[in-house]
Amino acid sequence: MKKKVEAFLMAVMLVMMTAGCGNSSKMAAEDRATVSSGAEMDSEYNWDTDEAADTGVTSENGLEAQVENGRKLIRTVSLSLETKEFDSVLTNLSTKTTELGGYIELSTVSGNSYAHHSTRYASYVIRIPSDKLNEFVEVVSELGNVTQKNESVEDVTLRYIDVESHKKALETEQERLLELLSKAENMEEILTIESKLSDIRYEIENYESQLKTMDNQIDYSTVSVYVDEVERVTETGEKGFFEEIKERFGNSYM
Repeated sequence: MKKKVEAFLMAVMLVMMTAGCGNSSKMAAEDRATVSSGAEMDSEYNWDTDEAADTGVTSENGLEAQVENGRKLIRTVSLSLETKEFDSVLTNLSTKTTELGGYIELSTVSGNSYAHHSTRYASYVIRIPSDKLNEFVEVVSELGNVTQKNESVEDVTLRYIDVESHKKALETEQERLLELLSKAENMEEILTIESKLSDIRYEIENYESQLKTMDNQIDYSTVSVYVDEVERVTETGEKGFFEEIKERFGNSYM
């Protein structure tokens, strides 16, 4: 009888051990499936919002290709003129500016004109469409005796592309946040998302302002024109009035 009881107990324990092993295997399989599912979700969705906001154009993602599509150049010209026909030069300057689609950004006329002595001078800051700049400079150079001419070109291509790419990245982030806002379920989530949206909109407006400023400088070149009324124009190779003064004072201290 005792042997039968022992055999029965051993059979029960064997059944329990078998069931336990089966449950452990099942739970392990479920855990592996859960981990696998989580990994797939992480790979499907990119939760790193900072990376999206900071995305920019670099040499690795196509900067050179975009540069080749067209350079962004800001051209600036400075001209100094002498003339006996002061009023006529100013009139022609204004007329030609309008004809070429430009505008006078700033103008100053000072001095007096007497019967035997003139001390008038004028300074202009004129904005001319960049594709008309060469024509305008040629015309202005013929209005009087050019005593000085300077020209500079600033290439802002890389800066322009960088600003533009950051703006686009922020706009993408803004769309994503608007989608999340439409699905927000409580006030805390709504306030958090709206705060982030406010920051992004401010940054977008800042980048848009930078682009508009550069566009204006690129599309309209800046020409500074200085006009002096004189009784006698400086001959080629002859020293101007200020150059003579500088030379005389310089020699007096030698």
